[in-house]
Amino acid sequence: MKVETFQLERWMTTWELNVTHDITESGVSPLSITELLTLSDVTNDQEYIDTLLSSPQLYSEARGTEELRTSIANTYASVGSDDVLVTTGAIEANYLVFNVLLNHGDHVVVTTPCYQQLVSIPKAIGCEVAEWRVTPESGFSFDLDALESLVTDRTKLIVINSPHNPTGALLRHSYLERIAEIADRVGAWVLSDEAYRWIEHPGGEPLPPPFRDLYPRSISIGTMSKFFGLPGLRLGWLAGTAELAAQCWRHRDYTSLSPAWLSDRLARLAVDNRQRIQQRNDGILAENLATARTWFADNSDIVAWKEPKAGLLAMMDVIGVDNTDDLSERLAADAGVMLAPGSTFGLPGYLRIGIGQRPTIFAEALERTSDFIRTSRQY
Repeated sequence: MKVETFQLERWMTTWELNVTHDITESGVSPLSITELLTLSDVTNDQEYIDTLLSSPQLYSEARGTEELRTSIANTYASVGSDDVLVTTGAIEANYLVFNVLLNHGDHVVVTTPCYQQLVSIPKAIGCEVAEWRVTPESGFSFDLDALESLVTDRTKLIVINSPHNPTGALLRHSYLERIAEIADRVGAWVLSDEAYRWIEHPGGEPLPPPFRDLYPRSISIGTMSKFFGLPGLRLGWLAGTAELAAQCWRHRDYTSLSPAWLSDRLARLAVDNRQRIQQRNDGILAENLATARTWFADNSDIVAWKEPKAGLLAMMDVIGVDNTDDLSERLAADAGVMLAPGSTFGLPGYLRIGIGQRPTIFAEALERTSDFIRTSRQY
């Protein structure tokens, strides 16, 4: 299988270790292990700590431990532990589903712009890919009539993503129900990338249930990287049917084999204590959203955005700039601010902004960005 260059990941790898202010990052500001243990109330549980530190770092259970799969399953209304496969990040979960479900020539509908894997892997498999576009012209909103026009009797899989990376658009409950009807009409599967599950904005719209609880031929994808702020665990999951999970497990024998032992244990703590993590996230998001609203209002002559409905990402329109590739590199190199170029999502006049960073870093990064753009325009 020949794959395209992953534009966003190549760009991120170039700059992420060379900037001081990363506000294109797609997750909530990462937790330390100490913070996770404190949030989970186990710092004073010496028996737990001793067991964690003294246990040999063996291979973990290939599917993920029963305890972790049960904890994940309990976050859904219609999922059991055998329906869950724990993976090395959501990226592996997506990869496994594509390789199990799809064959050369299959028709696939993918929401775009998107995390590039979601469109590039079906193309690499040899699928016919139709793109369901979320566009600036639509105000970065979902057009269900457009989706319906793309789905045919040949459609094998529909790929959706909400809250949406990179625009922050949201598929409401009624939209998801209609997508289920459209898919059911042609017998299609639906892969729902729910990396930003649980990330509601304080005072904003509530998130709908996961798609897995709405439609039987569906797979919900989750991750520890975004809401949980634990990207270093490199752990995600898929929740589908028991049969599909088993097929993906067989395929996984040829990829990563099993999750890391320590990641499995720490992920269980995080999932079981997600309400406390939610409280932490709410504080970060409330402060950063207030900062962003003020900044965009104060700098409306040079930048604009459609405020995200949920999740952590939005697209920043740099007024008068048709392609931000050069600007994003100069911001990183000269101002120490990382904002991914919109070209990595097919939106060349934009920059991707993430609102999950520590509030002090976020505010400083915005000021550096506006100062840099204004200074650059003087020449």
